[in-house]
Amino acid sequence: MESSALVQNLLSITAFGSEWVLWLLIALSIASIAVMIDRAIYFYRTGLKDFTGFCNMLLSLLDAQKIDEAMTLCGQSKSLESRIALTALKHGAKGAESIEHVTTGYIMREKQALDRGLVILGTLGNNTPFIGLFGTVIGIIQAFHALSLNPAGGSAVVMTGISEALVATAVGLMVAIPAVIAFNAFQRLVKTRLANAETIQQLVLSHYVRSDVKNSRQAS
Repeated sequence: MESSALVQNLLSITAFGSEWVLWLLIALSIASIAVMIDRAIYFYRTGLKDFTGFCNMLLSLLDAQKIDEAMTLCGQSKSLESRIALTALKHGAKGAESIEHVTTGYIMREKQALDRGLVILGTLGNNTPFIGLFGTVIGIIQAFHALSLNPAGGSAVVMTGISEALVATAVGLMVAIPAVIAFNAFQRLVKTRLANAETIQQLVLSHYVRSDVKNSRQAS
């Protein structure tokens, strides 16, 4: 008796229908698109078009001891790579150890900015198919409930309800697939940016390590 009452209470959830699930999926798709646009703009504005060329030019300026010109070069871009180099150069007078600590902390802070919003895309990519499936299940339950109330309707009643219910699964996949693609693409960009930043860090750091060694030999 208690089991029957529990089933009836659970079935009452389906009284709201599956339409609310579709509206939820639409809202989630809007959120997903908003994150994609935001991240695309961010990565475009903070991108470095020619990383290899930037490294070569920075290295040549450092080898020539043209620190001011190197800082001017780094200040011309808003990219993570150039900002890391500029931060390192500003702390150059404090030595290689100070540069390493400062730039490592800077990279860790920037990683949070790079990852911002990606958890939303990852969550939507993994879970919206299940939300759509939930809407489909509700729709199928409603279809069979409609058949129980109208047995004369036959399979037409069930098939109509099921076909409408499957729309929720389709919409869930439509939300999930672009979110997964965007998540993977942005994750790859994050890894590339961080790898580039660490390369720049080591490039500038090696210059000041050599300078520290040279000064130490001269002092001795």
